[in-house]
Amino acid sequence: MEKTITVPTGYVRHLLAMAELQGFNTNDLLTHVDISRDEIEQLNELPAFKFGLLYQQIMWIAQDESFGMLSGGRVPNGTFRMMCHAIIHCSTLERALRRCSDFYEICRGSMIKPVLVRRGRYAKVSFAAIESLSEADFRSLMGKESPLQIRTSLSMWHHFMSWLIGRRLELKAAYFTFDDPGDADQYIKLFQSEVKFSQHEDAIVFPAKYLDLPLAQNEETLRGFLKTAPYQLIVMVDDDKSLKARVISMLGKDFSRELPSAEEVARALHMSVSTLRRRLLEEGTSYQKIKDEERRAAAINYMSAPQLSINDVAGLMGFDEPSAFFRSFKKWTGMTPGEYRRSEYYTERYS
Repeated sequence: MEKTITVPTGYVRHLLAMAELQGFNTNDLLTHVDISRDEIEQLNELPAFKFGLLYQQIMWIAQDESFGMLSGGRVPNGTFRMMCHAIIHCSTLERALRRCSDFYEICRGSMIKPVLVRRGRYAKVSFAAIESLSEADFRSLMGKESPLQIRTSLSMWHHFMSWLIGRRLELKAAYFTFDDPGDADQYIKLFQSEVKFSQHEDAIVFPAKYLDLPLAQNEETLRGFLKTAPYQLIVMVDDDKSLKARVISMLGKDFSRELPSAEEVARALHMSVSTLRRRLLEEGTSYQKIKDEERRAAAINYMSAPQLSINDVAGLMGFDEPSAFFRSFKKWTGMTPGEYRRSEYYTERYS
């Protein structure tokens, strides 16, 4: 049985609660994405793609791309797409983040923007008011935001930065202005870093060296990313402490670019290649096996998205030719992509 990438059902319940407050028919929303009330009440987790589709549907109906996130206003649909196109040709992550901040100054709707500060060995991304908003009004807006909205916003920016550079951006810490909400373990699991509450600002802190990395994405990979957004921005990482889990975290969920070599992974983990191979062998796996398993799992999860054609999935998996993806998918599953989507296994799992 393939391991489905999931999110906690608490995410779904929170999103639906916000939708209900705005007067939306949540039963219709759930029907549209094939999620039942029983699933939400009885399960601890749901497939991440279903949550992504629900998020897409709510943002479309609300005509607000900032739904569930920090904004202080209604952000018109298509804004995120235009921001991505505005930054995709930046030479480094730092240039891209600074342009994101500039973009929020001129886009319609949002009153809150991301801000990058670089000092010495470390950098941070936090939130600030756009220039037309006073500091007092900004504090008032932030005071009305729920801890989950702030957590979601910081997590999405973290995942977006990781996608831009094609690897997980390892955090030093995540800071939050509110008191410990009682589920700090979920924050540690999500950010995989030190987490502190009752701080003077909401921010993620990371080694500044990441800012000098070139963007790993281009207009072609951006098209696939936008078709599945916000999927890659909300997928959870698990709390497995094994070396295999650390390697998987470094690989991330973006398979449209060339994956790092075993040498690059070992160097990032501060060990030799031989040590990496030996320790993975002790865990009953290998770097190549991990890559193959993660590619297979990603392909199957992408195949669950009805808005993606098989050619779209091939592009997201980094195949220039659909025929090459067909051959690899059959090797992974014993079926061609078309056969898989017509199979009873697929129907039972995703319908």
